Amino acid sequence: IEANNAQAAMIIPPDYSRRLASGEPAAVAFIIDGSDPTTANTALAAATLIGQSVGAEIATGRLAARGQSALFRPALNVSTQVWYNPDLVSAYYMIPALIGLILQFLATMLTSTAIVRERERGTIEQLIVTPLQSWELVLGKVFPYVIILFFTMLEVLIAGVYLFKVPINGSLALLLGLSALFVVSTLGMGIFISTISNTQQEATIMTMFTLLPSIFLSGFIYPLAAMPAILQAVSYVIPLRYFLVVVRGIIIKGAGLEALGNEVFALTIFGLIIMGAAATRFRKRLD
Repeated sequence: IEANNAQAAMIIPPDYSRRLASGEPAAVAFIIDGSDPTTANTALAAATLIGQSVGAEIATGRLAARGQSALFRPALNVSTQVWYNPDLVSAYYMIPALIGLILQFLATMLTSTAIVRERERGTIEQLIVTPLQSWELVLGKVFPYVIILFFTMLEVLIAGVYLFKVPINGSLALLLGLSALFVVSTLGMGIFISTISNTQQEATIMTMFTLLPSIFLSGFIYPLAAMPAILQAVSYVIPLRYFLVVVRGIIIKGAGLEALGNEVFALTIFGLIIMGAAATRFRKRLD
């Protein structure tokens, strides 16, 4: 559960079989990841149903073996424990996700019109005659927006903590560092869009086109496990999918870097690819 490999676990005590064989009530425990209230509610209901069904089946079998049909006490007691979000508060799940969505929307929207605006204003020639390389020009376009997005993220965090009482259980420094990695990826996507767009309106439309799949296929609203296999496969190319695991893991579960290694690796690879593609496309566009 801590490593995001499972969302629920059943604990069977060592004396389970002995107690059943001797006719004593047995007990099992369920631990549920409460960081996703929707999935946690389903798991909680399933755990309760399992306990009732199996307990009734065992007790009925015992009575039938004795030729009895009287009322019986439960043969199996199920106890459940919800981790990270015991009260299943939906704000704990949605506020961290909003951080990722807002960062992606602002990053791509701000940068997708950057190069197009230069071209429409006729100042692109001034960039061409500079001795800077293409990646340096891209970095210069990106850096101011990194600062803007940094303060935007702090505003959302402060609002979540003080208005919605969302606790930050993990490292704030780790959260900011990995958020910067995600921001670089989304800024690169915005720059890439600006290099293939001819007008600011076209860049805006393409930005919205990339935003919609991120909302529906990243786990922002619907759990990925409930989606068809083909949509789950498509979600692997959406950076927000990985960042939502990161931001929810740090804020809700207090996860460390060791538990988020796969997501960090995916964001790093995506950032390198999209920034490289943006710089290459930018150079060709200048040529």
